[in-house]
Amino acid sequence: MTASPRLERIIEMTAQELNVRLAEALSLYVTAMNYPPGTVEQRAPMWLAHMLREDWRCVVALGERDELVGIGYGYRGAAGQWWHEQVRRGLTTVAPPTAVDEWMHDYFELTELHVLPRAQGRGLGEDLLRRLLEGVHTSRVLLSTPEGPSKAWKLYRRVGFVDVLRHYQFTGDPRPFAVLGRALPV
Repeated sequence: MTASPRLERIIEMTAQELNVRLAEALSLYVTAMNYPPGTVEQRAPMWLAHMLREDWRCVVALGERDELVGIGYGYRGAAGQWWHEQVRRGLTTVAPPTAVDEWMHDYFELTELHVLPRAQGRGLGEDLLRRLLEGVHTSRVLLSTPEGPSKAWKLYRRVGFVDVLRHYQFTGDPRPFAVLGRALPV
């Protein structure tokens, strides 16, 4: 078993800085999500496109050898973005138009939040989440996560996220997802 990395610091990264370490960040993502290695090539263009979105922010946790052990990023959600349109479509089937508009207006989409398995269980995910959301200037934050018990679910509930949409199936993914949200600031 690999020893847990000693955490040195959590820092904010610019898009340019993350781009330099994109392969390492995507490897962390694939490891944390237990996805097949080929997912890296599939996700790289998406992550690069996300970096260009309005109010994009990224924080990373660095281990003692300056290696990435955690990452979180997101941006201002807006009409026309794939995730926004998917969630809006799902919400319109279960919520009144006023609730849909309330959630889908002026929100930060927490797109990715991952910690290497060997660094989990010590509050690092929560530290990344709080640090990422510190500088966000929207009224809400939204995210999606696979349904079912997980460390992520416990974290989101502990930090005050509530159900927005449950058991939703995004186009192209057979798994059921929950969309969770909360008012800002945290």
